[in-house]
Amino acid sequence: MPSKTIKTTTAAAVLALGLLVSQPATAADSTSDAFTFGVMGDIPYGEAEIAKFPARIQDINADSTLKFVTHVGDIKNGSSVCSDEYFANIRTQFDTFEHPLVFTPGDNEWVDCHRTNNGAYNPLERLDKLRDVFFNEPGKTLGATMPVKTQESLGLPENVRFTQNRVAFSVLNIQGSNNSLLPWSGLGETTATPEQLAEVEHRTDDVLGQIRETFDDAERRNDRAVVLMTQADMFDPSLLAAATANPDLVSGVRGIVQAIVEETNGFDRPVYLINGDSHIFAENQPLAEGSPWLDIYGQAPADDLQRITVDGSANATNYVRFTVAGNSADGAEVLSWEKVPFSS
Repeated sequence: MPSKTIKTTTAAAVLALGLLVSQPATAADSTSDAFTFGVMGDIPYGEAEIAKFPARIQDINADSTLKFVTHVGDIKNGSSVCSDEYFANIRTQFDTFEHPLVFTPGDNEWVDCHRTNNGAYNPLERLDKLRDVFFNEPGKTLGATMPVKTQESLGLPENVRFTQNRVAFSVLNIQGSNNSLLPWSGLGETTATPEQLAEVEHRTDDVLGQIRETFDDAERRNDRAVVLMTQADMFDPSLLAAATANPDLVSGVRGIVQAIVEETNGFDRPVYLINGDSHIFAENQPLAEGSPWLDIYGQAPADDLQRITVDGSANATNYVRFTVAGNSADGAEVLSWEKVPFSS
């Protein structure tokens, strides 16, 4: 699958120029069925970015062409306190989105909250709190309301899926820190606790179930593409050398990668994986023939998998606007994308 050319457009220009700016990709995009959606992640990080966050949201609100927005997790940096007050403040900001907002939690707001400088919380208690604050109305998005299918009945209201114009979307709670298997050292633990292991097993099983259901339904509907979204960068280039030397560093997501490979190859249409976590924009095919990640995960190639990592942390000066081509488009041109810088 060919890489897409990245264009940049200021958020102010989006407001001024509207639909023509937001859909540059193909002639098929001019049909009434074409739409766009925005993705951001790993934001806001630190006091300066927290202060700018309301303006960032208003920039996205100004992009009236967006059908929905996804935040792929990490609403704080890894060295600040995971307090109830902070969660409530971010929820207040999320409520100002004028588009439907899909949010999946990141590791900084629960997995890593055991750290002393995060408040030495029990991460599972923080996950419960996140669900109370951000997923108090399961099946409905934040911001403007858009119905979504949810795994609330399994205890994971944050795992959602929906379909737009024959493209299946699946948003999944998959985490950094080896999918939450690293010891809670801030609580004095040197190995994963039984309750920690039980949570990882339960959540991973349900993630695998949702992945399979997403592809099964997409196949049944004859969807044109599948889009998976998650916080974890399962192909983080900064971990490549270490994971090559010790593949156990990614043991927590090995089964998930296997499922993605199997379902992608069985689907035989484009599959897009959108993630945050590693903070540096990337677009690549992480499981294409010859990729070193194939040996790390022990998998066959999945050439139809295209991964897009959104900028985060200090690089979170933009959101990524994706364009889904009109219904007549098929193949590799279903999705295109461009970075849209924030206005300040």
